[in-house]
Amino acid sequence: MIGIVDYGMGNLRSVANAFLKMDIKAEITDKPGDIDSYDRLVLPGVGAFGKCLENLKGNGLYEVTVDFIKSGKPFLGICVGMQLLFEKSYEYGEYNGMGIFPGAVKKFEIKKEGEYKIPHMGWNSLILKKRHPLIEGIRDGEYMYFVHSYYAPVCDFSVATAEYAGVEFSALVVRENVAATQFHPEKSQQAGLKILKNFGGWKC
Repeated sequence: MIGIVDYGMGNLRSVANAFLKMDIKAEITDKPGDIDSYDRLVLPGVGAFGKCLENLKGNGLYEVTVDFIKSGKPFLGICVGMQLLFEKSYEYGEYNGMGIFPGAVKKFEIKKEGEYKIPHMGWNSLILKKRHPLIEGIRDGEYMYFVHSYYAPVCDFSVATAEYAGVEFSALVVRENVAATQFHPEKSQQAGLKILKNFGGWKC
C-alpha cells in the first residue's frame, strides 16, 4: 500500500487517482501514526516552501516522514515535496530542508523582460542524464507538466533535468530509496503515469 501524506499543501486527490488508474493501491493520510505502516510513501507539495515545512511540522508529519526515509522503503517527493528534500530554500526567506539532496532551491531570474514568465508553467522536455528503473520506458525529450517559480540545482543525483529561463535544473533526482520529481507526474498524461507505475514496482 502506498501512503500519500496530507499536510494541507498537496494535490492529493489527483495523485491518488493516478495510482488508481494503474490499479495500484494508495490512500491519503494525515495521521502520523499511519506513516510507518505503508510500503511506499509519497509527499506531494503545492505552494511556498516555508509554509509546506510549517504545515508538515505542525501536523506532526515531519519527523515520521524523515524516519520513513531512513527506513529504506521507497519514497517519492513531488514538486515542493521534492524541494523539501534539498538542503535549503530561499523562497520568501531562508529555510532548512531535509538535506537528502545537496544544494539550495532558488528562484528563476528573468534577465530579459517578456522573454519568460514566472511561474514556469506548462509542458517542458526532460534531459535524461542516466538510466534508472523509475524512467524505464521514458525517452529523452519526453514532455512533463511543470508548475513552479523556484528550482532545485543539478546535482550528482539528478537522473533527469530540464531547462527554463536559461537555467538547467533538476527535474528528477534519486538517492538510494528516495526519488523526487519537480514536475507533476499525475498531470503529465501517459508518460507521468508510467513514472508512477514504475515507482509502484520499484525495488530499491
